[in-house]
Amino acid sequence: MYIKRILLGVVLLGLIGGGVFAYTVYGTFFTPNTNFNNEEAIVFIPTDADVNDLKERLSPVLKNFDSFESTAERKGYLNNIKAGKYSISKGMNNNEIVNSLRSRNLPVKVSFNNQENINDLAGRIASQIEADSASLVAAFNDKEFLEENGFDDANKISLYIPNSYEFFWNTSAASFRGRMLKEYNRFWTDERKEKAIALGLKPNEVIALASIVHKETAKVDERPTVAGVYLNRLRKRMLLQADPTVIYAIKKETGNFDTVIKRVLYRDLEMDSPYNTYKYAGLPPGPIAMPDITAIDAVLNPKKHNYYYFVANVEKFGYHMFAENLMQHNRNKAQYIRWINAQKINR
Repeated sequence: MYIKRILLGVVLLGLIGGGVFAYTVYGTFFTPNTNFNNEEAIVFIPTDADVNDLKERLSPVLKNFDSFESTAERKGYLNNIKAGKYSISKGMNNNEIVNSLRSRNLPVKVSFNNQENINDLAGRIASQIEADSASLVAAFNDKEFLEENGFDDANKISLYIPNSYEFFWNTSAASFRGRMLKEYNRFWTDERKEKAIALGLKPNEVIALASIVHKETAKVDERPTVAGVYLNRLRKRMLLQADPTVIYAIKKETGNFDTVIKRVLYRDLEMDSPYNTYKYAGLPPGPIAMPDITAIDAVLNPKKHNYYYFVANVEKFGYHMFAENLMQHNRNKAQYIRWINAQKINR
């Protein structure tokens, strides 16, 4: 009788212990553990993250990090932490949170346009993915990569076609660059290449000219006309005489790309720079900025006309007055000079 009582007590203790264990496991795994009011919280887990990194990133959105850590350890997640962007939904339990962090890396939309140089581009990209500016600049300037793919220091920014792309947040600098090379090759379809050949230009030369067109006018509907002017001048072996190239030459010489120049002066036209198209014939060595796709396609699909000159239209701001000869142009130019002097714009 005594032995039966002992055995019964052992069984009861086992049941109680099992119940406590089950309750603890249930509480750890399946009790909601989020601490925010929105429908979801976004967290970014860095590459090579450890438990301390997880605590820093997750503690603000969890009620109890220790219970999460316990669950993550039991599920083997702490030995294989995944970098990336993740969504945690309101009311998720630890089990669901670990599953989300393990397998639901979300893409981010990376956008860029109109950067004037590689450093600006790197800064723009670094604000959107994990890779920092320094690693991106190093990847963008890699001479071996550039030479292997037909680029050089002057035209390397041509590789990056402005648009919006999906990446994983933890994309490395080299992986970003590799993806952009694929996008560049995808952009240059057979049709676009054939149009470039018909113009007597290589793809990178099209982009160099497009960068000038882009800087000359923000009006998309006017870009084919402006492109036609420059192509006419190239065919006649005339100097392009594009003010934006002079402005770029000044910025490149000073190293200050934040300089604002509203008026090109006659003395600027004497600047000895291969980017100064008042002094050197043909296209500049590379783009003076990152042209958007409408400017590139404007060069590939120029408007056919007999214009060789243009100047800002002071009666229709943003647009230009075009001329077939120098006499017409000088009349248009005089009108513009009177206006700019009246505005007291001296630089």
